[in-house]
Amino acid sequence: MGPSGSGKSTLLHIIAGIDRPTSGSCSVQDVDLTRLNESQMADWRNQNVGFVFQTFNLIPVLTAFENVELPLLLTRLNAKQRRQQVNTALELVGLADRAKHLPRQLSGGQEQRVAIARALVVDPKLVVADEPTGNLDSQSAQEILNILQMLSREVGKTVIMVTHDPKAAAFGSRSVHLEKGELSG
Repeated sequence: MGPSGSGKSTLLHIIAGIDRPTSGSCSVQDVDLTRLNESQMADWRNQNVGFVFQTFNLIPVLTAFENVELPLLLTRLNAKQRRQQVNTALELVGLADRAKHLPRQLSGGQEQRVAIARALVVDPKLVVADEPTGNLDSQSAQEILNILQMLSREVGKTVIMVTHDPKAAAFGSRSVHLEKGELSG
């Protein structure tokens, strides 16, 4: 948590291997990300990190199933294996019955759950969520927070979430504050 402009998203992007720090180092799961070249960083990110953003980033012409399947197209899985993983991810977020729907046929909360399924489909160790409830009504936000909490507590995923909302932060097992580049808590 922290005020706008404090660097929350930047820190999240560094932890996820999207951005590099201008100085210092960043180790995640005993890997010093600052020592990886671009290709190694991309491989590490694809194998270890699932992303959930405030804007759902779904492709409008693809069904929920196809949107979730996208990250798997970069793997060596065959079509049957991909189908099994996509169905499992959609079931996990409660949307198996909406697999053939396009994003415009889904509510905002359902779109975010598709985005979460897409983040989970590669079975990442780390799920990073940047303001995942920022564009949602309170009921949809509650559903998304429940899913993220379940992923942490029941499925064993490490979930790092950036939020400005104290209610959302209360779902975490630990809360830290970032202000003027300083972490506390």
